Amino acid sequence: MDPIPLRPLPVTTGPGGDARPLHQRLLPDGVERRPPWLTVRLAGGEGYNRLKGIMRGLELNTVCEEARCPNIAECWGHGTATFMVLGDVCTRACAFCAVKSGKRGGDVDWDEPRRVGEAVARMGLQHAVVTSVDRDDLPDGGAGLFAATIRAIREHAPGTTIEVLTPDFKGDHDALRVVMAETPEIFNHNVETIGRLYRRVRPKADLQQSLELLRAAKRMEARSRTKSGLMVGLGEEMDEVKELLRAMRAHDVEIVTIGQYLRPSLKHHPLIRFWHPDEFAELKEFGLGLGFAHVESGPLVRSSYHAHEQAVAATAV
Repeated sequence: MDPIPLRPLPVTTGPGGDARPLHQRLLPDGVERRPPWLTVRLAGGEGYNRLKGIMRGLELNTVCEEARCPNIAECWGHGTATFMVLGDVCTRACAFCAVKSGKRGGDVDWDEPRRVGEAVARMGLQHAVVTSVDRDDLPDGGAGLFAATIRAIREHAPGTTIEVLTPDFKGDHDALRVVMAETPEIFNHNVETIGRLYRRVRPKADLQQSLELLRAAKRMEARSRTKSGLMVGLGEEMDEVKELLRAMRAHDVEIVTIGQYLRPSLKHHPLIRFWHPDEFAELKEFGLGLGFAHVESGPLVRSSYHAHEQAVAATAV
């Protein structure tokens, strides 16, 4: 069997364009299937069904479902999930993301924090992760609801550690201060990709703004661990990723996650190439050499993948 190319190869198409089946057109040019290291099992099982029942019963959203995370079977099977607050429609339309986008009218469900707290208690979580869609329609970007959710989790499930994965709040440090005043154990904001690709991948965001947000979070609350994540496969080179890691460490990021980008649909940014597990291992070694407390680097890694283990590992340093 021929090896799967790690870089795109030219593909010959007829007058109608790319004639490959849809599942192949989502892959890099010249590649007909995912490499074996990206194989995942189908969702199902007792743990998965139990968690899904809790989420639906409390009318909660998860980024696991909305972003089509490849690890949903593993994580839900172990009773862990990432709650997505502030609805399931994002006011931005980033070129990599599968979450629905559209306009919002300032609507906020202020009972949602209570339901998240109740779900965390029912699930018996040791570590809860809370994220959200971008809410540029709200004056504080949703910071107030993040803070309320932290308080609700601590009320319903005292002893559970909390990780928040927030938007950039459009660089508003006053909004950030509302979240950090609750001292989440981990403050997470993803930079997603290298600066050269921002205009295409995150057109409504700015890399420097995101880096400054992370540094400000650590300065506001030194007890909180700072965390960020990025994807590869969008067209970046190894030296560019290493330069981004240097910048993240220089802005006081302590935990980093690195995973393979997978194209959700043909309207999303093309998948340029699959990075090899050896390259992810190289990035992990490089990151640890920079002084990160923990580096989670692998093809299937996502921001909340093994989040509890990351929190424990970082605390032990």
